[in-house]
Amino acid sequence: MTWQIKAAVAAVIAAALFASGWVVKGWQASKTIAELRAEKAQGVATRAEAARTEETQTAIKESKHAQDTIYNADRLANLKTGIDVDVRAELALAERLHRDTDSRAATYRAQAQADAAARSDLADQAAALDRQLAEGLGVVASLGGDLRRRDAEVAALCSQVNIERRLSGDDSDQACSGR
Repeated sequence: MTWQIKAAVAAVIAAALFASGWVVKGWQASKTIAELRAEKAQGVATRAEAARTEETQTAIKESKHAQDTIYNADRLANLKTGIDVDVRAELALAERLHRDTDSRAATYRAQAQADAAARSDLADQAAALDRQLAEGLGVVASLGGDLRRRDAEVAALCSQVNIERRLSGDDSDQACSGR
């Protein structure tokens, strides 16, 4: 064989080896790409499952938060209604006492006129004290109602703080514990 034929055979063999190497490299690259795609798909699936789990936990927390908030608001409304009923009754009593002050004042004056001038001064003082007492009862009733409403609102706010803390997962430091 001539050197040209040998060179041609060598070139054909080299081309065949190069082509087979090229095909093998293509197969390896395809396999690597398939593995990377499978890895990526597994990562996407894992993240999707984690997101679904987080959404479920968030929905559960939000539902519990809403229930607790509604309960707290209802409890406050009931407390305020009871307080308002009590305050109205106390204010009605104070109003009745206030209306009767004039008749009691007339009685005090009649007694004072019968006894002496010194008693007249005493009756005026008693009437003034009686009016002050009636007005004071009204003020006390109103302030007592305000105080009870404030206490109910503070208790509701403390409860709401605890509800908000539970939403964020903090159960360790309860607000206003003891209420």
